[in-house]
Amino acid sequence: MPELPEVETIKNGILKIIDDKVVDVVIRNSNLRYKINKDLSKFCLNKVVKDIYRRGKYLIIRFNKGNLILHFGMTGSLVFINKKLSEIKKHDHVDIVFEKFLLRYNDPRRFGFIKYEEEITNCELLNKLGLEPLSDNFTAEYLFDKIKDKKTKIKQLIMNNEIVVGIGNIYACESLFLSCISPLRSGNAISLRQTRKLVECIKNVLNQAILSGGSTLKDYKKVDGTLGYFQINHKVYGKSGKPCTSCNTTISEIRIGQRNTFYCGVCQI
Repeated sequence: MPELPEVETIKNGILKIIDDKVVDVVIRNSNLRYKINKDLSKFCLNKVVKDIYRRGKYLIIRFNKGNLILHFGMTGSLVFINKKLSEIKKHDHVDIVFEKFLLRYNDPRRFGFIKYEEEITNCELLNKLGLEPLSDNFTAEYLFDKIKDKKTKIKQLIMNNEIVVGIGNIYACESLFLSCISPLRSGNAISLRQTRKLVECIKNVLNQAILSGGSTLKDYKKVDGTLGYFQINHKVYGKSGKPCTSCNTTISEIRIGQRNTFYCGVCQI
């Protein structure tokens, strides 16, 4: 967390910095997942934003020269700040100051990071990523080809960033529920027909979550400080012990790949 819909929402929320110029970078705490380069301010100074896009869970700000890559880890957030009312709060680690705007990075657990890359094509963090789930290339045939020989559980496969990017724990649980596939099933036990349903559900869930501004469970906020509200549509995630919305069976919770996994043992087979 944040997952793909949350990062996409953040991206959409900061598009107004395009064509704005960086006038300062203030680093209060450089000890994130990767230590922030002490020369980050020098690298970014006077650079003009030309584009902003998302790759998986990474947010990329492309300057007229160079790129800034942000990852939000488990608790990171990026918020627009009024320069005149810029009270510093706990875990406010970095300010990116533009001529017109101020973006502030907050991260209580410090698992996110901010990196400057001169050439994005040489970035090891991005080069091994799989397909975007909302792209036309992410088809049932593609996913079926990737999973048909795998004994790994399907939930872990659709969360594997080398196969498809950005499907985190929340949206993996929700997509598997809507496609009636148990998270315990191995990839090689899922038919092409079931894969078609799963791909359809993944795309629908992610699109609906983006329209809702993402899911706010703990720390995630949109860049204007308001909360996402897709969590009110969650069918199974975080619903352990509650009745299934389809069959009234109690929702189960188990651990798969060190992640809490929620599912209905009757609807999902």
